Amino acid sequence: MRRELLEARQELPLTLKETLSIMKIKEYYHHFGGKIYVSFSGGKDSTVLLHLVRSIFPDVEAVFIDTGLEFPEIRDFVMTTSNVTWIKPKLTFRKVLEKYGYPVITKEVAQKLYEIRNTNSEKLRNKRLYGDKKGNGIMAKKWRFMIKAPFKISHNCCNILKKYPVKSFENKSGKAPVVGTMVEESTLRSTVYLKRGCNSFEGKRPMSTPIAFWRETDIWKYIKKHNLKYSSIYDKGYNRTGCMFCMFGVHLEKGENRFQRMKKTHPKLYNYCIDNLGIGKVLDFMEVEY
Repeated sequence: MRRELLEARQELPLTLKETLSIMKIKEYYHHFGGKIYVSFSGGKDSTVLLHLVRSIFPDVEAVFIDTGLEFPEIRDFVMTTSNVTWIKPKLTFRKVLEKYGYPVITKEVAQKLYEIRNTNSEKLRNKRLYGDKKGNGIMAKKWRFMIKAPFKISHNCCNILKKYPVKSFENKSGKAPVVGTMVEESTLRSTVYLKRGCNSFEGKRPMSTPIAFWRETDIWKYIKKHNLKYSSIYDKGYNRTGCMFCMFGVHLEKGENRFQRMKKTHPKLYNYCIDNLGIGKVLDFMEVEY
């Protein structure tokens, strides 16, 4: 897909976006003979996605990954939604931290730090420290101080808490996922969308992202238009509702960051993550206020 087409889709009015998304959902549904499910996080994007899908196929199952890191308001909202299957990872967040390490900076940076500190391959270690012949794969200089951090660092959290349980569900159910990601959220998602569009039927994991070309403003317009209920967490100043204790990207947040906000809105959970899980010492080392 050309970038010009993506940008044109992003500028469409909401009514046309709804029409195009429904067309993509129908195409995906019929391709898999109805054996699909909606990845439902309880957030606003997946709430809109689930409503869209069930407006034409009301019996489609929703799947919620109970990682233990969701806001209480998210869990409460999910419990009010019908036909939702809850799945759990094999390890808790605490066990992941103990075995692998803390998720810091970005997933890419965390992976490079993990490899530098844990690999038995001198070749891989040198690639991360010095790059290959073209200078690719190198660890950014500004994060090299993290190599000597007095705690474990890892990129494995998302894989263990989310991807593995989902993969297990898909293998057992034979169902293909419909996911509420949008390209405006990251460069990587934009790149993936340009490569395969809304629906991907081939490869190791087919996937539909029928609202990928929507913007956040469209999500709120749709919620208002259809008078949808949504999680009360958004009324407490939160724009994103991912894992509560994740540190990916916190260093980029301007003004009040997620942990400072959590201190006000969820003081008991804040104390648990900062002190009990040791996230305070990690943020101290990174010089991030909390």
